[in-house]
Amino acid sequence: MRTRPLKVALLGCGVVGSEVARIMTTHADDLTARIGAPVELAGVAVRRPSKVREGIDPALVTTDATALVKRGDIDVIIEVIGGIEPARTLITTAFEHGASVVSANKALLAQDGAALHAAATEHGRDLYYEAAVAGAIPLIRPLRESLAGDKVNRVLGIVNGTTNFILDKMDSTGAGYQEALDEATALGYAEADPTADVEGFDAAAKAAILAGIAFHTRVRLDDVYREGMTEVTAADFASAKEMGCTIKLLAICERAADGESVTARVHPAMIPLDHPLASVRGAYNAVFVEAEAAGQLMFYGPGAGGAPTASAVLGDLVAVCRNKLAESTGPGESAYTQLPVSPMGDVVTRYHISLDVADKPGVLAQVATVFAEHGVSIDTVRQQGKDGEASLVVVTHRAADAALTGTVDVLRGLDTVRGVASIMRVEGE
Repeated sequence: MRTRPLKVALLGCGVVGSEVARIMTTHADDLTARIGAPVELAGVAVRRPSKVREGIDPALVTTDATALVKRGDIDVIIEVIGGIEPARTLITTAFEHGASVVSANKALLAQDGAALHAAATEHGRDLYYEAAVAGAIPLIRPLRESLAGDKVNRVLGIVNGTTNFILDKMDSTGAGYQEALDEATALGYAEADPTADVEGFDAAAKAAILAGIAFHTRVRLDDVYREGMTEVTAADFASAKEMGCTIKLLAICERAADGESVTARVHPAMIPLDHPLASVRGAYNAVFVEAEAAGQLMFYGPGAGGAPTASAVLGDLVAVCRNKLAESTGPGESAYTQLPVSPMGDVVTRYHISLDVADKPGVLAQVATVFAEHGVSIDTVRQQGKDGEASLVVVTHRAADAALTGTVDVLRGLDTVRGVASIMRVEGE
């Protein structure tokens, strides 16, 4: 066993970074045994050096992250500061000065993953990022390595714990969106500004990463269709229950039936109660993978938090350090298929549409005609009404999003349609 330690620098020492440092210290002997050499925390870059960080030698703390990654004696950089800059420049600088990188930065990887992989390859370094998607759940490595000999056709998952907690509360207690959000905030599941979570930005970044790995093609954040969940109501949950469904914010990455393109999207959707994802409660994450040979696989566990995310970071650290000792690198970017990403309009799925209509003869026939004219087949219809007003709930067979959008646009212009109360996709069937 090598006695000279591998030197590790930590960029960021917040919730995740502090847990990484703690585990490196408390599990030092185990890490040494698993890697084949000791690892040494050689520097910690932070914004506020005066803050007390238990278990970290103050002499290791610096505000000059650039100088730290340029030292030349650092073997591995762990980046947990997030955001685009300065993280992007620090990572590429680390490669240039001989260090491999472990990152949890989903936003950066979704936006500039191809460039970062190219830089890592150019300098013969590793870029690992298990912690960027679904916290402690092993997902990136199974897709990138365990299923490398298979053909993945679909990845369907709950990849944001905050939104799952909110929707689960709305479902189980009948709470409204704001009430459930307030509880999530009080418990620390939601940030003071929850926009990245509830509007789907966080999940969209993860979807881009998953789609790229699963389909061996480049998918950027801008390629991912995104809808938030702020408009989901108690009435939507009531409708879902009537159909034997619940509602989840899903990240869905699919290969087209002809294999010539892929799609990536994030939006709320109804899923049947007997689907495995329907039982995912609280702030947990779960991802359902469908592959040709392996069949259906489900990965489940805590998707966020300091300790779970640090677990994923340390797993990558062990792998990268082993590669360093073997003077090799692990798998890099695989984008050989170069498949185009189809627009949302081409996506085919089922829909649940709730309309407020006039309660008079002929309305149902008029609405059905509009659906037929746009080639959208109706599966079921429910109508309730009194005092001149009615609600009309239409569930379609599978149809293209563009066809459904055209249908709804025409319906909005009918005198007998007072409004479109909600439109919800139906997935997982």
